[in-house]
Amino acid sequence: MPDRSRLKRIPDRASYEPADVHAILDEAPICHVGFQVGSQPFVIPTIHARMGNEVILHGAKASRLLKHAATGAPLTIAVTLLDALVLARSVFHHSMNYRSAVIFGTGRLLEGDEKMEGMRAVSEHLLAGRWDDARGPSKKEFNATSVIAVSIDEATCKSRSGPPGDEEEDYALPVWAGLLPLQQVWGPPEADPGRHADVDLPDYLKDHA
Repeated sequence: MPDRSRLKRIPDRASYEPADVHAILDEAPICHVGFQVGSQPFVIPTIHARMGNEVILHGAKASRLLKHAATGAPLTIAVTLLDALVLARSVFHHSMNYRSAVIFGTGRLLEGDEKMEGMRAVSEHLLAGRWDDARGPSKKEFNATSVIAVSIDEATCKSRSGPPGDEEEDYALPVWAGLLPLQQVWGPPEADPGRHADVDLPDYLKDHA
């Protein structure tokens, strides 16, 4: 295990299993991509998708991130899912329940059919069923977009679950302690008030309503 991806702080919370990495990537709506140009580091939030053991990124060809990623330069991708606030009896022991992954890899530029498949994957990650319903990219839009596949060369998952852990003497304090669970829930769809606002809601959106 390379040192850069070995979890040193509370190592029993780590997982290096590809299935765990993939599950977190698939559930998270966005990721954060870290890269360095010259002496300046950057971190960019962006939508992503997963195809096999690669993370798919896409955006305008003028994007600094995508131009840099296309060179094969090293990238770091971070994804976090927050499940609950952990409220302890002492401020020191407050925490969060979460699932996270940090990925090390390099990018490659996708072309042709593979590029189109990457665009589809990102659309389906955003909302399954949308790609087949909405208009696909025009030739101009296709050519104006870069799609990058980032290899998952190394990855570390870290997670926490369960109740707070307090100092033994603090259990006698009259302070409420426990979990405040967090759920991310889609609201009811709101139709564009412009033209054709009377189009029926598609079934794949009814599942979110």
